[in-house]
Amino acid sequence: MRSVTVSPKFQVVIPKDVRESMGIISGQKVQMLTYSNRIELIPIKPMCEMKGILKGIDTEVPRDKDRL
Repeated sequence: MRSVTVSPKFQVVIPKDVRESMGIISGQKVQMLTYSNRIELIPIKPMCEMKGILKGIDTEVPRDKDRL
């Protein structure tokens, strides 16, 4: 488990190996969530990188007989 130090300005540095493995670049936004007693940082990806992410997903939805 990796630990970081919170600065007097409440800033933290994401370790280089974590940044590289997650593809985080300087200036990129991350979403911060609190869950139970932890903080999660989720990198926000540009929409152009999301193209094709749902390729091959099953779009069939069971419908009631009285619906088209």
